[in-house]
Amino acid sequence: MKKVLVLGGTGFVGRQVCEQLNRLGIRATVPTRRPVNAQTVQTLPLVDVTVADVHDEAALARLLPGHDAVVNLVAILHGSERAFERVHVTLPQTLARAMQASGVRRLVHVSALGASVDGPSRYLRSKARGEAVLREAGLDLTVLRPSVIFGAGDRFLNLFARLQASLPLVPLAGACSRFQPVWVGDVAQAVVRSLQQGQAVGQTYDCVGPEVYTLADLVRLSGRLSGHPRPVFGLPRALGYFQALFMECLPGEPLMSTDNLSSMEVPNVASGTAPTQADLGIAPTALEPVAAAYLDTAGLADPLLRIRQRYTQPR
Repeated sequence: MKKVLVLGGTGFVGRQVCEQLNRLGIRATVPTRRPVNAQTVQTLPLVDVTVADVHDEAALARLLPGHDAVVNLVAILHGSERAFERVHVTLPQTLARAMQASGVRRLVHVSALGASVDGPSRYLRSKARGEAVLREAGLDLTVLRPSVIFGAGDRFLNLFARLQASLPLVPLAGACSRFQPVWVGDVAQAVVRSLQQGQAVGQTYDCVGPEVYTLADLVRLSGRLSGHPRPVFGLPRALGYFQALFMECLPGEPLMSTDNLSSMEVPNVASGTAPTQADLGIAPTALEPVAAAYLDTAGLADPLLRIRQRYTQPR
């Protein structure tokens, strides 16, 4: 394995994947439509950043020759049915066609724990359809299904810490939803190990941490570790839905959407039947010691600031 095309290489997981490939002496090509987004990886000596739209089949056809494998990390958490379809289903279809035409067969695809064609959310259903498209393409495929991913710069524990720095209490939709958070470094290592190990071809791995938490547990933990513990109150189902609907209507990327809430109806924990990253030789990393190192009050910004600015700017 000498050269890998990393789709989504400028993102939260992608940056870690590029760093690990770089340490192993493996060159990575990272396409992006906005070079400014690639600042965190373009300093790595074995990363080549190129301007391209990964949704453009012709662009993929130009990029693929000369690569030994592809990693697909492109995903969204929020959006319409059409947006989920475009990113989670149409892009895998486009990628599969381009790979078949170029002769590049090896693909590691990062999906989501709980993905199912009859899942309760657009997110989970579209993720499952994307997996199916790639399996039907006859590629040398490995699928990774991570639980919620934590790590420095995440939009999960950091979000809850910032909220508690701003609010006197936290009314919480989906408080009893269960998660098995996995460290971003472990997910990146699972990607790299999958590329290296031939027995990973044809496998689907659950990527999870060693402990199961409720959402309320995680909110309390983030508040305590960031120095802003607040009372957390679970909302009844109906009120939780209206809270998510309200957040969905606010300007910018929502803090939570009704589709997110629907996803949380499925426990975000290991299935117990699928292999995990431990089968790739990766011992799962505990959440609390890692989170304690990056949930620092000095770095907490008010998550409501962008909303305030939006409504106070001169018209």
